[in-house]
Amino acid sequence: MTSKTVFICGCAVLLLMSCASKKKNLIVLLPGPDGQVGQIVVENRGGTQTLTEPRQATEIRAVDVSPTPPVSMKEEEVLKEFGEALSALPEAPIRFLLHFINDTSKLTPESQRRIPEILRTIEARKSKDISIIGHADRVGSRKDNQRLGLERAVSIKNLFVSRGVDPSGIEVVSHGEDDPLIVTEDNVPEPRNRRAEITIR
Repeated sequence: MTSKTVFICGCAVLLLMSCASKKKNLIVLLPGPDGQVGQIVVENRGGTQTLTEPRQATEIRAVDVSPTPPVSMKEEEVLKEFGEALSALPEAPIRFLLHFINDTSKLTPESQRRIPEILRTIEARKSKDISIIGHADRVGSRKDNQRLGLERAVSIKNLFVSRGVDPSGIEVVSHGEDDPLIVTEDNVPEPRNRRAEITIR
């Protein structure tokens, strides 16, 4: 069997599986792009093992033999085994959060000051894949907040385009009041929910 590497990227999890021979599958749990580590259950007909720590590893030697007890690998061991494959991974997305003045699509002064940093990131990555999601708090009707969220996303897109960003690589969408950072009752103002989320890939 030829050597191969399989990547599964999940919520705060990066799993590496190396099929080094017919007799062994090595599975290693690594931190996600944000540095957080989830967990993964490795299971076959022989039993299960759960990996929960950075660089924990288990081997599957046969389909009817339980995976080996988890052991910790050193970072240099992981790089030796998977370095070439890891270097081929795409860069993780970079996310920014901007906030707006109540009932407007005008950025707060603090968020206005973040625009140059975002533009530098787009330029450095030569990004052609940018998403902007507009949000609102729960003051006003759901319909009006959907519209306001879209106005906020479009205003950020227009700002980027005016600074030379290619509009064809920008996607805008509104979540209105439906995806709050801070859950509130209806008609309760919440500045942290008046936002746009920008993802640069």
